[in-house]
Amino acid sequence: MMKRGILLIIMMISTLGLFSFKTTAEDAKKTSFASFYHDKFNGKKTASGEVFSNEKLTAANRTLPFGTMLKVTNLRSGKSVIVEINDRGPFHSSRALDLSKAAYQTIGDPRKGTMPVEYEIIEID
Repeated sequence: MMKRGILLIIMMISTLGLFSFKTTAEDAKKTSFASFYHDKFNGKKTASGEVFSNEKLTAANRTLPFGTMLKVTNLRSGKSVIVEINDRGPFHSSRALDLSKAAYQTIGDPRKGTMPVEYEIIEID
């Protein structure tokens, strides 16, 4: 009887522990590489229908919904920027984000074509 009670308590604690440490895919921070758009894309329509501008703080991702706000942090410098997803891409398997030039320059050096980043969703539109 006592063993069953202890076993039941252990099972309840372990079950509750699993629920308290669950994170969803949306909550998780992810790491990857980011690049930036060439100026030749200024004035062209993005996949969301918006007109692209390298002056805005925007980004492209293959799967996140348009309007999603991301905090992107350069893993080398520790600098961060908030961007809005408004396009699809990048279409290169080693990169998760294409940043506008304004966003890229805020956290990194555009003389380097890519940078390691951590990104997390802060709001889904």
